[in-house]
Amino acid sequence: MTPDWLSVRRADTPLILCMPHGGTDLAGLDDVYVSPWLARRDADWHIAALYDGLAEATVVSTAISRSVIDVNRDPSGASLYPGQATTELCPTTTFDGEPLYRGEGPGAAEIARRRAAFFDPYHAALAHEIARLRTRHERVVVYDCHSIRSVVPRLFAGLLPVYNIGTNAGTTCDPALSDAVATVCASSGRSYVVDGRFRGGWTTRHYGRPSEGVHAIQMEIAMRGYVRSDRSPTPDVWPPDYDATAATQSRATLANILSACLEFAR
Repeated sequence: MTPDWLSVRRADTPLILCMPHGGTDLAGLDDVYVSPWLARRDADWHIAALYDGLAEATVVSTAISRSVIDVNRDPSGASLYPGQATTELCPTTTFDGEPLYRGEGPGAAEIARRRAAFFDPYHAALAHEIARLRTRHERVVVYDCHSIRSVVPRLFAGLLPVYNIGTNAGTTCDPALSDAVATVCASSGRSYVVDGRFRGGWTTRHYGRPSEGVHAIQMEIAMRGYVRSDRSPTPDVWPPDYDATAATQSRATLANILSACLEFAR
């Protein structure tokens, strides 16, 4: 039985959309954090609304906040970006480096409990969907949906491009797929980069096996692409409301990207 925090919406096309960071449920741990607001602040706000209805695809998502456990991190605890600022499997700080916990962060036993409760079921569901679709299609695209504030000085310098494509230096998908996605981004007239600051998280790197017919790609979209403002995230203005008008251009571009993914897979 699928737990209520895990959503799997199935389609039979060769495209899977993953949404690992859209959740805000603190799993009953509200009191251990400095504040519930801070523990939810770095969510990929409105990611489901942004992609809603853009393509016929299987969607795997979790309602659990990334502050409880980040299902897009290496479960061993190894950093995906050695030498660069990042957050852990069970983050102890925000993106800006602020402490999340009132006291010490979770110990090894608590991290293992959260991994068994949330990380493992999420990835079991995702692996099952990949296997299911591979029986129907020669190629499957795993498209990992992310968003982030445009300015986070601790993580990257300056203003992040609107579209950030991650393929871990071309290892997680066929170049034809990343080229097709980049072409759509270029035609949007907005800034984009391939394998810049964000090169794909654990999901992209773990499942992307082009030689086995599984092509994984991450899209990290700067939130200014679909909200009125993503600066100064203080409790009185954050999270921002989803703005359908502001999102119109991004949704059109993302629809074309997903169409390119399906065309590649077929």
